[in-house]
Amino acid sequence: MSKPLQGKTAAVTGAASGIGLATTRSLIDAGAKVVLVDYDEESLARIVDELGDNAVGQVTNLLDVDSCAAMVPGILDKVGHLDILHCNAGSYIGGDLVDTDTATIDRMLNLNVNAVMKNVRDVIPHMQERGTGDIIVTASVAGHMPIHWEPVYSGSKWAMTCFVQTMRRQLSKHGIRVGQVSPGPVVSALLADWPEENLRKAKESGALIDPEEVASAVIYMLSRPRTVTIRDMVVLPTNFDI
Repeated sequence: MSKPLQGKTAAVTGAASGIGLATTRSLIDAGAKVVLVDYDEESLARIVDELGDNAVGQVTNLLDVDSCAAMVPGILDKVGHLDILHCNAGSYIGGDLVDTDTATIDRMLNLNVNAVMKNVRDVIPHMQERGTGDIIVTASVAGHMPIHWEPVYSGSKWAMTCFVQTMRRQLSKHGIRVGQVSPGPVVSALLADWPEENLRKAKESGALIDPEEVASAVIYMLSRPRTVTIRDMVVLPTNFDI
């Protein structure tokens, strides 16, 4: 079996579930060693034990300023170098803006936007020194169109689309590729806040995809020749009607 990422070292945030866990499994299958970053220490320990020698746990709370700042140094202490950073951790808010409390808005923007920017900022010097690297951000199709029932979430993903496009231009001259994967609705805990009627219709019509489909897209992006950057890969359920 081909191992396109043999010898590479990756870190994935939000790695204990959903897209993060599926991507971690796919990275290991592709030959990479993976640092799984998550705040859920118990789940992380169990998964690392299950995945074996190519899985390394890193307990980080991205919403805690000090823990977030210690993430990249902690990863490098464990594995020495990093070829791939997948900024995947995120949260979701749906519904009308007026019905959303401001503390929840702050939490989501801190996780979906601020933590990603800080993690990328912290890994840049290491990748610049090595003259190579890949940074992948989990964005969303909601970052390409205004989804009226999720204005805060959609706004955060539009921010990520802009961030990825600007950072790709900043970092390409240093041998660092930057791209995003933009899924449609994925079967995961993030859909718990979807309006019930929307979720029911999506399930009935086959308008949801599994996390493994997103992971497959990430592996495709990372396994392209260094002369090619996949800036954005939109991955949609075939019956997703937006």
